[in-house]
Amino acid sequence: MTKASEPDVQSTEMDADAMLALENQLCFAIVTAARNVVSIYRPVLEPLGLTHPQYLVMLALWEQSPRSLGELAEELAMEPGTLSPLVKRLEAQGRVARSRRAEDERVLDINLTAAGVALRTDALRVPGQILERVGMTVAQVAAVRDGLAPFAGRREPEGNPAAT
Repeated sequence: MTKASEPDVQSTEMDADAMLALENQLCFAIVTAARNVVSIYRPVLEPLGLTHPQYLVMLALWEQSPRSLGELAEELAMEPGTLSPLVKRLEAQGRVARSRRAEDERVLDINLTAAGVALRTDALRVPGQILERVGMTVAQVAAVRDGLAPFAGRREPEGNPAAT
């Protein structure tokens, strides 16, 4: 065997070392990006009186209301015990109402109030403000979102515009 055909052991070891470098970790990139995305949303949502998790709850309810707490938790990929305090705070703000189903009192329904419905009008400005802050187009954001689909545990969106 000539030297040219021998594997380069040193480069193989460097490749293995590079694979463990923090900056090369997908998990680190996603966690860091998630934290940064929330910080980008914070000043945009603050005038609406919403935190990022509360915004997600409202988005889901603007799509369909009422929903049971369990359905909402599943849609948002949250535990009901984590979601419940968020919903209680939204109820205290007068944006949602909680009620037990008459046919099954174990089920807690979450419904938008008039104030919750009205808040949607102000929230329509949020996506544009986020696009402006990140300097991306709708298509670019959609590509990032769709690229994350395998890691989100959900099916890929079909023809959805970028939801920022």
